[in-house]
Amino acid sequence: MTLSITTPKPVTLISGYLGAGKTTLVNHLLRNAGGRRIAVAVNEFGALPIDPDLIEQASGDVLTLAGGCICCSFGDDLTSGLVGLASRENIDCILIETSGVALPGSVAQSLSLVAGLRHEATLVVLDAETAQKLARDKYLGDTILRQLAEADLVVLNKIDLASDDTRADLRDWLTATAPRAKIVETEFGALSPDIAFGAYAPSAFVADAPSGHGGAQPQSQSFESECALDLTRLAAALADEATGLVRAKGFLRDSGGDWKTLQIVGRRADITSARTPQDGVGRLVCIAHGAPLERERIEAILESCKPSDSSS
Repeated sequence: MTLSITTPKPVTLISGYLGAGKTTLVNHLLRNAGGRRIAVAVNEFGALPIDPDLIEQASGDVLTLAGGCICCSFGDDLTSGLVGLASRENIDCILIETSGVALPGSVAQSLSLVAGLRHEATLVVLDAETAQKLARDKYLGDTILRQLAEADLVVLNKIDLASDDTRADLRDWLTATAPRAKIVETEFGALSPDIAFGAYAPSAFVADAPSGHGGAQPQSQSFESECALDLTRLAAALADEATGLVRAKGFLRDSGGDWKTLQIVGRRADITSARTPQDGVGRLVCIAHGAPLERERIEAILESCKPSDSSS
């Protein structure tokens, strides 16, 4: 059963300095869309080379891609380009690939000006081999550190080029440098679309196709709840590092009886109004990467968030 409830289109920002692997990541997501109809918004097509075999047609500032996806060039007017995407009924979610020197927080602020869009997540891509060196560069360092400070998820790419000691050191450094983010390690930009886009899928949950590049695959678990829950408490518990979750999304009833959308991205939690599901059953999808997803732990968290009079 689908978890979809009509909401503003989710927008994922992909940031990172030149050479970190943003283009490879975007092309991988398009190849493994899992039925999602994705719009990719770029400053100009040449700034983000889409794999030629994904392109079905080119017309003006729009590329029609395989699987119902598109790529749009917004030139120098991001807001105008986003207004056009928000009005498209044949788009499920939007990727914005920022330039290497852009600060994703500024782009996220632009989204608040466009009705029908919602900032879903900020992904910052890092080259595991060169990240710390470039962060100390007198020209690039400040931008890289500010990008990391605004990340919900850090995609630590090219992890195959880093030794075990380097990986451990990187994780320690990122814990201090990107305190609000969780870390996902990848090779060749092979990030699961379920992590990039969250729990949305055209029919329930669509697993990522094998990447062919190795690396850890995400794990997902679905849960149902007919009880009202303390959603503030639930959000804090799910976002805690101990759960190992990088993503969670649910349509659940709060302690006041109202239906809400609960969204966890990294350590950030959002709770917004939602329509009542047709069957009146609350649902939650949790995604972990690189660590076991313990169903019993999530079930215990859900149980602990029930009001004391939930039996009514």
